[in-house]
Amino acid sequence: MQASPEFQELRRRLRSFVFPMAGFFLVWYILYVLLSTYAVDFMSTKVWGNINIGLLLGLGQFVTTFAITGIYVKFANRELDPRAAALRAEMEASQGAKR
Repeated sequence: MQASPEFQELRRRLRSFVFPMAGFFLVWYILYVLLSTYAVDFMSTKVWGNINIGLLLGLGQFVTTFAITGIYVKFANRELDPRAAALRAEMEASQGAKR
């Protein structure tokens, strides 16, 4: 099963989504940490009231996490799940034929 071209394609599609998205989020998170550490004046710039840029970027981390999760769910439903279901059906059919 793992050597089949269909399974390899499924893995390739998963990795082509996961690695770039994880890289993007890691860069975004490290940028936030570096700004919080080395650009304190910038991060403490007030936007309105007691709300500053640091707080907005921190909340942006949560928003980004939920957005990436939603994007992944749509991607998996559209690209991965149908292929995985087809592979499962093929594997179950071939195992059923052996019995």
